[in-house]
Amino acid sequence: MTFDPASFVFTPQDAPSEIRASTVLPARRENVEFTTEDGKVLLGELALPESGEVTATLITLHPLPTHGGFMDSHVYRKASYRLPALAGVAVLRFNTRGTASPRGTSDGQFEEGIGERYDVEAAVRFAVERGLPNRWLVGWSFGTELALMYGAVEPVAPEIEGAVLLSPPLHRATDVHLKEWAASGMPLTVLVPEHDDYLQPAEAAQRFSLVPQARLVGVDGAKHLWVGEKYAARVLDEIVDDVTTAGAGADGLPREWAGPVASA
Repeated sequence: MTFDPASFVFTPQDAPSEIRASTVLPARRENVEFTTEDGKVLLGELALPESGEVTATLITLHPLPTHGGFMDSHVYRKASYRLPALAGVAVLRFNTRGTASPRGTSDGQFEEGIGERYDVEAAVRFAVERGLPNRWLVGWSFGTELALMYGAVEPVAPEIEGAVLLSPPLHRATDVHLKEWAASGMPLTVLVPEHDDYLQPAEAAQRFSLVPQARLVGVDGAKHLWVGEKYAARVLDEIVDDVTTAGAGADGLPREWAGPVASA
């Protein structure tokens, strides 16, 4: 049975509690689907602030599905649990073609980042048609390849403000794509774990020097999968700093919540 994100049960609290990995904060959540130009139906979830304006929209591109990546990969799940309430940020998560999660399985099969171009375009088109403002691509691992390859060119480039990359391996994305990003002038933030399995900060600085506007952040102690609340929270802080005017604040996003909460 497909999980319904509107089924979370929220319980009032007598006092603020720590935000943990399984903490779900209030938001308007709905299962969504959209169709690619080549006819694949992709399944996902949209999480919106309960009230007030949407400060930014994250269009998330997940890690490699052949190695366990999907729309519920933990950083994106935590983004959807927290950011609508903490920062007014809308979070669109979806399974690329052939990828499965509790939400369901998207049509098609893995195409090594080639056919996935249509997936990126469809997700951005969905966000535009829903009227979601201030749209940013957020790619993680394989998702960074999709953001780099397809984010700085038509038809995606005119519809987004920029991109945030988490753990870019730069396997499929080449210097050609980096130069396209440079030419676009769009902001690009690159978060690189100190102990990444594929591309560590020193080499990343060299590779991304082709993009003068890129902001590269090496994160001490972190690994490719950003395991641990400390590192997941750091990622969310950096994203909110980049995509919203108010940012995450001098001390980062709140680590406690006083309102109703649910548990995933």
